[in-house]
Amino acid sequence: MKVNANGPKKGMGIHARRGVAYVVLAIITVLCLFWFLLLFINTTRSHSELNQGFSIIPSKYLFSNIQKLIKMGERLPILTGLLNSLIVAALSAVFCTYFSVMTAYAIHAYDFRLKKFMFTFILMIMMIPTQVTALGFLQLVSRMKLEDSFIPLIIPSIAAPVTFFYMKQYMDSALPLSLIEAARIDGSGEFRTFNAIVIPLMKPAIAVQAIFTFVTSWNNYFTPALILHDPKKRTVPILIAQLRSMDWSNLDTGVVYTMIGLSIFPVILVYLFLSKFIVQGVAMGSVKG
Repeated sequence: MKVNANGPKKGMGIHARRGVAYVVLAIITVLCLFWFLLLFINTTRSHSELNQGFSIIPSKYLFSNIQKLIKMGERLPILTGLLNSLIVAALSAVFCTYFSVMTAYAIHAYDFRLKKFMFTFILMIMMIPTQVTALGFLQLVSRMKLEDSFIPLIIPSIAAPVTFFYMKQYMDSALPLSLIEAARIDGSGEFRTFNAIVIPLMKPAIAVQAIFTFVTSWNNYFTPALILHDPKKRTVPILIAQLRSMDWSNLDTGVVYTMIGLSIFPVILVYLFLSKFIVQGVAMGSVKG
């Protein structure tokens, strides 16, 4: 019986590489989270303390900054803006993911004429920037008298080529056609098959795209700035831009950092809520593999 003398050395090499990987990942994690930590530290500091320079020690002015921010409600309706952004971002995420999965399911499960052309056409639309169609979109909104309405910000999110493409690619690997055919043989209708079988299997992909769609809609400044003119209908990015463009002599940087911190907090909550579905999908994929 031969003894492999390189066995212990190989084991030490694997442990060394793993240790280096952990160190690199820890450094990257610190670098990514440091700026968020610095932002939340700055929300606890006053305007005079922020003018003094950089600090990693939290201060005691968080509640004072929040009170100042709320008192600015007459000029900048902060709480109303947070609610507006939450409504637009949440509904956009729901409609975008649901109808993108439905479109991907139609391309994946049905055979019809021009199927390949439709898939290619949707991908071609993905290459068109939003700014190119902004003028025509604004004219359409004006003719339909939908200015100062959330409808033009929510309904167009249904047509999301990037989300569709991601759903289609995930569906090719996670949804076998034999499962759909078995459901049809058992007498399941198309909508029941889609809602009871396809949607649960697509939860990890839906969670990922819901996060991306929510963040994109939440941070969107361009389209809401063109449509929303009523101060009570404005979203968070518009209010932050207005807050930063105020008279410099009256600008409180502590309040600005507090506003930015409050605008990030809902995004973090959405990620924490949906991340469990992503982890479940990764675990299921590893078990299948």
